[in-house]
Amino acid sequence: MELSILQIILLSLLILVVLFLPLTVHKVEENLEAFLFVCGLIAVTVSKVWSGHLVLTALEDPIKITLAVLIAGLFFRKFNKHLQKLTQKSVKTIGLRWTLFLIVLILGLTSSVITAIIAALILAEITVMLPLERAGRTKLVVFSCYAIGMGAVLTAIGEPLGTVVISKLAGPPHNAGFFYLIEHVGWFVLGGVLFMAGMASSIREGTIQHAPGAHAVSVGEDHSIKGIAIRAGKVYLFVMALTLLGEGLKPLAMQTISHLSAGWLYWINMLSAVLDNATLAAIEVTPAITDRTLTFLLMSLIVSGGMLIPGNIPNIICASKLGIKSKEWVKAAFGLGLILLIAYFVILIAVL
Repeated sequence: MELSILQIILLSLLILVVLFLPLTVHKVEENLEAFLFVCGLIAVTVSKVWSGHLVLTALEDPIKITLAVLIAGLFFRKFNKHLQKLTQKSVKTIGLRWTLFLIVLILGLTSSVITAIIAALILAEITVMLPLERAGRTKLVVFSCYAIGMGAVLTAIGEPLGTVVISKLAGPPHNAGFFYLIEHVGWFVLGGVLFMAGMASSIREGTIQHAPGAHAVSVGEDHSIKGIAIRAGKVYLFVMALTLLGEGLKPLAMQTISHLSAGWLYWINMLSAVLDNATLAAIEVTPAITDRTLTFLLMSLIVSGGMLIPGNIPNIICASKLGIKSKEWVKAAFGLGLILLIAYFVILIAVL
């Protein structure tokens, strides 16, 4: 559909609101799920894409993720003590530094098989058991979510981004199969996961202080039935909000970025920080895409997804469980994301 000038302006302003309001208004930060839900409703209304199918999709899409969060919460509630002993034994045996390194490396490399959701649930559970202050936990989660987002894209089962790309390129001339994305971005992803693992290993016990006004996660409260149910409900609303926001902004993306060159797509795809990367991939990936453009596109989507909480499902799950606020996430993730984007851009220009 063709958007009017007014619609383009309103949707562009909405993107700015989604980007900056959670960082500047405390009430918005405290109620991020509800805020994004309202923004999603506005986006769909402005774009005039309301339909029965969209409502049904918005209600159905969060179900699997919410059930995973709920079931995992109940599972970890039962086996929490066993996992805690294992985590403590690892820290005692190989030290905190190597424990953090292995957590990020293993979750990053296995997320394409166990899925990004399961990897994030494991991460959130282990993080509260480590001898880290709140800011240290936030950094560990950010580094790990970057690694999980990178690793999960390598197969069609890790996360929706990989599923969309392989599905759209399954026919000629690409004939994408199970190992297609590993062949195209595998080395870039491996380098990124190792870098994140190295960053995590630099976090030190007792050297990081609590953020002002923040409180450490209470493990006991976190595993209450009420706490598990509330967290699952927040994740449901969050995913529903992103579904609506993605559909509402899709016409704008299709009209403005669908035919850009590799370099322009790379930087425009920073929108993945607030807009589902699978939605952008569905717009930008066609059988006519070149391997070079595809690599640029994928790496920018992967990295940008870690910069803000709404950018990726692992971010949402971990932030919800650990009570990480938008400002805390931005402090730990945004600058790192910009550095990664610049570094990958230079590398891709040099080797492709």
